[in-house]
Amino acid sequence: LSGGQRALIRESWQRVSGSPVQHGLVLFTRLFDLDPDLLPLFQYNCKQFASPQECLSAPEFLDHIRKVMLVIDAAVSHLEDLSCLEEYLCNLGKKHQAVGVKVESFSTVGESLLYMLEKCLGAAFSPEVQEAWSKLYSAVVKAMQRGWETLPEGD
Repeated sequence: LSGGQRALIRESWQRVSGSPVQHGLVLFTRLFDLDPDLLPLFQYNCKQFASPQECLSAPEFLDHIRKVMLVIDAAVSHLEDLSCLEEYLCNLGKKHQAVGVKVESFSTVGESLLYMLEKCLGAAFSPEVQEAWSKLYSAVVKAMQRGWETLPEGD
């Protein structure tokens, strides 16, 4: 990421990070719109959600949203040195694989993230901002994917 891209990310994230759950809800609502098959991956105490709306209002899911937004926040805070998050993101990848998340789903999550930023930032969501966030997101996903690759076969 160039210095200019880091500045665009920081500036745009400031406008989002003040209300993480509200913006996280936009992200996940969009995610379930794009891929309703992801809903069964979210269950707490073995309880399946009947609808995205039910999931999006569950306290456990709101906790998940907070955690997702904190990961994005950590990435934004460490733009100068994303490698220091490597181990953390790798383990996060392992956790997602363990619950059945497919690597392909991350591109849908990326789309949902950009959608949320666009809704939040409005006119400030320029092609430059979009490109900077796409680069950051793809770096984060690459690190998480290493978590997939480190699992032994048949695990």
